[in-house]
Amino acid sequence: MQATVNKQVTPDPPSRCQVLVTLFLASRPKFLTASAAPVLVGTALGYAAAGSLQLHLFILAALAIMALHAGANIANDYFDHLSRNDWLNTNVTPFSGGRRFIQQGVMSPGATLLASLFFLTLGCAVGCVILLLTGSVFILLLGLVGLVGGFFYTAPPVKLGYRGVGEIIIGILFGLLPVYGSYYLQAQVIDITPLIPGLIVAILILLVILINEFPDREADAAVDKKTLVVVFGIPCCTWIYRIALIATYFLAAAYTLIHKPFLWAGVIYLLTLPVAIVAVKFANSSDLAKPSKTQHRASAVTILLHLLGSVAMAAGFVISALSG
Repeated sequence: MQATVNKQVTPDPPSRCQVLVTLFLASRPKFLTASAAPVLVGTALGYAAAGSLQLHLFILAALAIMALHAGANIANDYFDHLSRNDWLNTNVTPFSGGRRFIQQGVMSPGATLLASLFFLTLGCAVGCVILLLTGSVFILLLGLVGLVGGFFYTAPPVKLGYRGVGEIIIGILFGLLPVYGSYYLQAQVIDITPLIPGLIVAILILLVILINEFPDREADAAVDKKTLVVVFGIPCCTWIYRIALIATYFLAAAYTLIHKPFLWAGVIYLLTLPVAIVAVKFANSSDLAKPSKTQHRASAVTILLHLLGSVAMAAGFVISALSG
């Protein structure tokens, strides 16, 4: 009788296509609109100010910041793995808690770090193309700030997101700086014109970060990650959310008065007010204090408002350019 030989089957290595798909998904692609939106706003404003559109610079700027954003997202997963933040998080939502490829065994920690460096290098490479085309020191400085800020958001020893300034840093990196940078690429001037649109986009992305901190608060507190929700608590941060959101509409109204040639941008942004009312309704202390789908809907509406608000302002600037 012939004995049966048990052979250990070695799984086939992943194909190039599978590796690329994994890389793409690890970057959290559905959140990359957070970096594309400010470029769209700044480009549209620059187009309205200059009267012409440098389409190639818009495409390159969008690709560069989205690659840097993807690299920062994956770096955050790696360093939140090291701090045990993502391992301790038992209230993961579709919008918070990281991509969790390390926790699920999809990617090793080493592969995750390499993936982060790949996207960061890609973003730098595209940024170098922009520098060759423009020769701008201003763009170089913005790119360096974006690169360093994104990587060291969770990377030691800086760990900006752990030190009580993470929300402000995100507002700067994904609001003011890309709006100013993309505006400059089109208009070739540095002035105060993009300030209010940049502040609005900065506040909107800050609110996205803030609303996603509510489900993570216990894990964040366990690793001494000083987010606003950990530091100030749920009731206070609920009011911070509401007041900051309302402030964007006052800023939009002020913009229509200060920069009358760009009247349409403020007017169209004000049309998103009904969505903001829904967001304020969902962002209440009782719902945000407990793990439930109500936390999900607050995050979803806030992300939608960030996208709609950015597109609304960009559309208004384009209308101003075409009608002027």
